[in-house]
Order: sequence, then structure tokens, then C-alpha cells
Amino acid sequence: MFGRGNGTRVDTGAEASGRSGSPGRGALTVSRVRTVLSQVLWLLFLVAAMFLAVGALLIAVDANRDNDLVRFVLEGADRVDLGIFSKDNGVKQFSGADAETKNALFNWGIGAAAWLFVGRLLDRLVRP
Repeated sequence: MFGRGNGTRVDTGAEASGRSGSPGRGALTVSRVRTVLSQVLWLLFLVAAMFLAVGALLIAVDANRDNDLVRFVLEGADRVDLGIFSKDNGVKQFSGADAETKNALFNWGIGAAAWLFVGRLLDRLVRP
């Protein structure tokens, strides 16, 4: 349509929505915080799983427990097994020859998988 008598064209099909059509700075900030939070959560759960997996491997290869690094990993694995996946009193207990190795591989292996599963689940829930 044309305006009144001055020959300029007026668009009458436009609607005012009060938005610019793109997300505002606040939405981008919240999205960025959620993304970073999900990455931090995933990293923490991944580290816990790695302690269990490497601890089980160290027990399986009969690593020197007097070594500070080996002791650090095994103590870390004991902390993150939450008692549920304990190599001493975990989900399944083996007896007989190499029982400690079997207990560590089975219980800490399941524990590592659980940490990874829950970590990925939380990552998906938090990430925008």
C-alpha cells in the first residue's frame, strides 16, 4: 500500500513482537553456563571412572604398592567406589586363587561403567 498522498510505500503486514528475533545476551549467558557446567560434571565423573579402571589394572598387574603413584591411585579408587563397588565388599565377591584381582576387576569395572553412565546422563540433562 501507499501512504497518504506522499507516494511512500507503507508495509502494513509487519507485526511488532517486542523481540529482535535472536536470543538476548541473558539467554546466551545461561546457555554458556550450562554448557560449561555439563563439561565440568562430565570431567569429574570421567576422572572417578579412570581412578577405578586404572586401580583395577594396577591390582591385576600386581603393581608395587609401596610406590607413591600406585598408592595414590588405589586410595583414590577406594574413595570413589562409594562402598557399593568396593573390591573388599562389593557387588560380587570371588574366593580362591586371585580373588583380590577378580574382585577389583569385576567390582571396580562395574563401578567405572556406572560413573560413566551417570556422568553422561547428567551431562545430557544439564547441557542446553
